[in-house]
Parts: sequence; structure tokens; C-alpha cells
Amino acid sequence: MSDIVGIPGNRIRSFIERIEQIETEIKELNEAKKEIFSEAKGEGFDVKILKEIIKLRKQDQDERDEHDSLLDVYMRAMDEAGSGPAAQAA
Repeated sequence: MSDIVGIPGNRIRSFIERIEQIETEIKELNEAKKEIFSEAKGEGFDVKILKEIIKLRKQDQDERDEHDSLLDVYMRAMDEAGSGPAAQAA
């Protein structure tokens, strides 16, 4: 009897092994990504800025426009509130 209470053990093993393989590949890819960032840093590039560019490139134009608009609104609101008590405490 290969199945215990109707659970196909070989099928479960197949899923688990495939997931484990993907996890290994992800780990290797993350290591490769770290190496690329290290290489860029070694050549004088700001890694934080490179990551920001990657983040922006993942967004579509509407998302970027919305982000820029909100950033501008928030910055202007802070500038206008600059003379308030919170600004004086800082």
C-alpha cells in the first residue's frame, strides 16, 4: 500500500523537491545580485541610488507620476508648516 489514507506521497515529494530546487536557485540569484551591487559600489556607484532606479523602473508611468505628485505635496506641506512648534523643537 503506497498511499497512506489516500495521500499520494510521491506527489507530495515531487512538490517539495521542486520548491526546494527553486529556493536554492533564488539563493544563488540573490548572491549573484549582491555581487553585482558590490561590483558597482567598487566602481564608485551609489548602491542606494541604483536600487531606487530599479524600484522606479518596476513602476508604470502613472505610478511614478502619482508618487512624484504626493512627494511634492507632502514636501510643500512640510515647508509651509516649517514655522510651527514642531519645527522649532527640532
